[in-house]
Amino acid sequence: LLALEDGRVFPCRSFTGPGEAGGEVVFNTGMTGYQEVLTDPSYRGQMVAMTYPLVGNYGVNPEDVESDRIQVAAFLLREYQEHPNNFRATQTLKGYLVSQGKMGIHGFDTRALVRHIREKGAMRGMVSTLDLDPASLSRRAAAEVPSMAGLDLASAVTTDRPYRLSGNEKDFLESPGSGSWREGGKKRVVAYDFGIKYNILRSLEAAGCEVIVAPARFGADEALAMKPDGVFLSNGPGDPEPLGYAIETARSLAGKLPVFGICLGHQILGLALGGRTYKLKFGHRGLNQPVKNLKTGRIEITSQNHGFAVDQKSLPPEVELTHVNLNDDTCEGFRHKDLPILAVQYHPEAAPGPHDAQYLFQDFVEMMKAR
Repeated sequence: LLALEDGRVFPCRSFTGPGEAGGEVVFNTGMTGYQEVLTDPSYRGQMVAMTYPLVGNYGVNPEDVESDRIQVAAFLLREYQEHPNNFRATQTLKGYLVSQGKMGIHGFDTRALVRHIREKGAMRGMVSTLDLDPASLSRRAAAEVPSMAGLDLASAVTTDRPYRLSGNEKDFLESPGSGSWREGGKKRVVAYDFGIKYNILRSLEAAGCEVIVAPARFGADEALAMKPDGVFLSNGPGDPEPLGYAIETARSLAGKLPVFGICLGHQILGLALGGRTYKLKFGHRGLNQPVKNLKTGRIEITSQNHGFAVDQKSLPPEVELTHVNLNDDTCEGFRHKDLPILAVQYHPEAAPGPHDAQYLFQDFVEMMKAR
């Protein structure tokens, strides 16, 4: 059974064997990219339903991960495809989930689940092959699964020490401030890891940056000691408001050097500059969210994964709105009018998704060059 905290229950089947899992139930509208979804740290604490009905048909491979483990609490599908057909596949989706102790369920109406969430809002749920009492499982979802509002999950997914990424392997640095890792001609960026995706690091490197990833609780002085040309604030899971340590760091770095934030980093910067954030009814999670660039008038089709947003009306006068979501008019990006600060709510690095917004990494580089 899949049971939601409001009493709605969906009989289903587990394709990964017996077990239980709980988390906030959300949905992703992407037609592909399920391996990247599974390994995106922004999904920590959530059970993800895919709206595309057939999942598993191209298997999994070691190259397409966005972190070093599966991050979702459980995977909710309409129909699992047991026999993948892809020359890059090295494992089945079932085998991948089982190897990391994650539940996968299918055989239920995911359309009905999505419609329910869209009407009632994202809510906590539990899936179980053990507790098949609908009332009991719904009560447990409400009692045992923590609410996403007020939850600091960045501390659970961040690195414990600085590193550089080499392929999909982490090269941990014993003395990152020594300067021995700087390469000639590249801009040095300290990237705060609140749940950073690997493709963000690859995108920064492709734009001409040399990146060192720092723990979420890395102080501003520790970052500045590395003598970076800029600082990046990453995506991540949970509510931005409890991250007082990150908000204070962003506030301390503002004006000292260029800062670029994506997703949770966007929200942290919004709070650091005096704005407010709020929880969306059911969030934006998919590969086809239309965003308007107010500076150019262009429409970008974007990849998104967030359940909180910056209240654009709360931003101070010195901060200008640069991007808006055309579905619901929410804030998708801003810049500071005087300081070198740039932030967007969506994911320009994609993985999965379109590449319409890749230019933002080059904008960050140009900001560092100008500085």
